[in-house]
Amino acid sequence: MKTALIPDIPLEQAASTFAALGSEQRLVVLHTLVRAGPDGLRIGELGERTGVTGSTLTHHMKILSQAGLVTQEKQGRSIICAAVAYDELRILSEFLLRECCADTDHPHEGHEHG
Repeated sequence: MKTALIPDIPLEQAASTFAALGSEQRLVVLHTLVRAGPDGLRIGELGERTGVTGSTLTHHMKILSQAGLVTQEKQGRSIICAAVAYDELRILSEFLLRECCADTDHPHEGHEHG
């Protein structure tokens, strides 16, 4: 079995990040930004792609930004939104899977990851 070093994150940090992702609309926004890559999207285009617009999009971007998952940067007259926490998202998923099936007789059997 391949063993990877998985960083430990505090339970409070994991809970806080999961809370920020606890909205279907925020997940759609983050997923869209992850798909867009590091260059991100203009906020108007993000709204068009997700169907989340106006103050609702602003609210969700604020929560995702406070969680350190996205950034918003003013470029001229545009606001560019981008996902920035690729490593944190990977670590968060590994946090969930790190001890997959550890309390069974056959840990990781049929559940290989990484």
